[in-house]
Amino acid sequence: MLLTIFLSIVFCAAITLMLLSAVAFIQNKKFFSSAPREARELIQPREKELFPGARIIGWTLMGFAVVLIMGVGVIAVWDGFRSGFTFWQFFLRFVLIFTIYKLYDMICFDYFLLMRFHFFQFYYPEVGSVYPLKKYGYNIKSQLLKLLIIFPAASALAAWICTLVQ
Repeated sequence: MLLTIFLSIVFCAAITLMLLSAVAFIQNKKFFSSAPREARELIQPREKELFPGARIIGWTLMGFAVVLIMGVGVIAVWDGFRSGFTFWQFFLRFVLIFTIYKLYDMICFDYFLLMRFHFFQFYYPEVGSVYPLKKYGYNIKSQLLKLLIIFPAASALAAWICTLVQ
């Protein structure tokens, strides 16, 4: 259980690193598919880097974040194999990692970074007019869909595959 909590923290840190690299350094509009439609329409493409080498730093951080996420998956599965996990133990591990991540996303990203500290608006001031109209929880349907249906289903599928392979 302690390993699962640690893996959840690493997963959240990796996702945070991805967000930072996409928004602050790479600044490519393609990364903002989860932003509200109104904001996506206002985002202007950034031809000029924030500073020389910003995109290289961003892609390096993005690559590191992807490696961390893959590492979380590998360690979660490998430790489960080593410990002789059953379907339910694998399922619980995966669903806990996803649930902790989604709660972190809803609280830290949506509330603090987006609504409270205006992190996204700092780098993309053109969307400033969109977010004051949004209240915290504006995307609650998609968040709850992931939290209550998609992530448990993905966890069950992953747990089933792990028990088949084991």
